[in-house]
Amino acid sequence: MTQLRSASSENDEELLPIREVSRLTGVNSVTLRAWERRHGLITPIRTDGGHRLYTHADVATVRSILMWTERGVAISKVGKILADTRDLNAKARGPLSVVDSAGKEAWQGRLRQATENFDERWLDQIYDQVLFAYPVSVVFEQILMPVWYDLVARHDAFGPLSEWLFFDHFLRGHALQRLTSARADADYRVLVVAMPGGCRELELWVAALLMTSERASISVLAPGQPLEELGLVCGKIKPDALVLFSDQLPSADFNRKLERLALGLACPLLLAGKTADMAQASLQGSVIGCLSSDAGVMQQRLQQFLAGRLDT
Repeated sequence: MTQLRSASSENDEELLPIREVSRLTGVNSVTLRAWERRHGLITPIRTDGGHRLYTHADVATVRSILMWTERGVAISKVGKILADTRDLNAKARGPLSVVDSAGKEAWQGRLRQATENFDERWLDQIYDQVLFAYPVSVVFEQILMPVWYDLVARHDAFGPLSEWLFFDHFLRGHALQRLTSARADADYRVLVVAMPGGCRELELWVAALLMTSERASISVLAPGQPLEELGLVCGKIKPDALVLFSDQLPSADFNRKLERLALGLACPLLLAGKTADMAQASLQGSVIGCLSSDAGVMQQRLQQFLAGRLDT
């Protein structure tokens, strides 16, 4: 049975009631209780009166659970995926800059307010300020994209749809700008392409940006690129690696399709995104390398693959 924490041990962190967690995530209280009782996926704090209270880390966990279930993963399997992903990323990532909860909430609150006001000038100011304070990977992964995902979750409603389109357009422009400016003389050239239906366009651009380093120049093929023509494209471009990006649940014949594709390439085939997290175990020992969905791990493993040092 899930062990409930005591509220007295969490006095230094803002705690949220279950109704606020439901508002922030779109997951109703009945489902939240079920995820806790039946599956042990979240562990709320209990007050002396028995009321559930949640930390911001709990909210992030709820959003991760929701993301996996929306991609077709059974709720009974989500816990293992979350645990395995945390373990793999912790081992591969090492020290990484993070934003504390209070700072993260403050920046995201400003972004949401600027977006609600459709104030592009204000968004630009916030964007410049947060980039001055943190590395690019931290800014996009921990501050900008969580706001975007919140808007995605609500973008079918009247109002939030326009906000999402506005913020999405803003981020796509800035991600493309940074990706283009990062291209320079580098040791390796990497080609990144989205799996058909595997992600939204912004997710592809951001993933490519997060892979960029001083040693690797990243080029992105347009969404909709046919996988069966990648051998032709790579034969012309001659990249040092081809990275397929996807956040969707792998199909039953997913591994077979990738292995067939890899046979027609003259460069290594790598997999990135949430799909890489899910397929990691089944692709162990194959010719396809798995990066991650985590920015720091993804960049580090890409460098290791390119240098031929990662044991697959």
